[in-house]
Amino acid sequence: MLKVIHWMHRHEIRMFLYVNQRFRGKVLDAIVGTLTHLGGATATITVTLLLALFGNGAWQTTGIQALAALAVSHIPVALVKRFYPRRRPYLVIPNTRISMNPLEDHSFPSGHSTAIFAVTVPFVAAFPPLGFVLIPLALAVALSRMYLGLHYPSDCLAGALLGTGSAIASVSVWP
Repeated sequence: MLKVIHWMHRHEIRMFLYVNQRFRGKVLDAIVGTLTHLGGATATITVTLLLALFGNGAWQTTGIQALAALAVSHIPVALVKRFYPRRRPYLVIPNTRISMNPLEDHSFPSGHSTAIFAVTVPFVAAFPPLGFVLIPLALAVALSRMYLGLHYPSDCLAGALLGTGSAIASVSVWP
């Protein structure tokens, strides 16, 4: 079992370094730096709250579902970050490229990945053609967290699963 864990850890570090160091440039840094904010609290809460309050019909219902998923999904994020103090990659892996203002709280799971998937999934469920834009956008936000040196791949995967799970629950409970 220990060999499997070491193998997984080694490959996770390799994946992280590939995303973090392979493709770099000022233009890409600017794009990724902006893109990552789509999974932040300001963007996700603003979009879902505006749709929940001012949307019509299916848009309003979807806004409410996404807002509920966003709220519910961050309970386990807060609890896990508190009780599983995983250090951020830039604090552990030498030569990690980081953003200008690196976060100092715990790494696991990624709150941005959780938020973007919690918000995206209800919209894809309600309006399937939006999935061609929203799913790649959500994946790009998750990748941006590794690019910026703030999260491991497993942090982003766990966040995506938490966000997706809470969104599916929200859509199921609030038809």
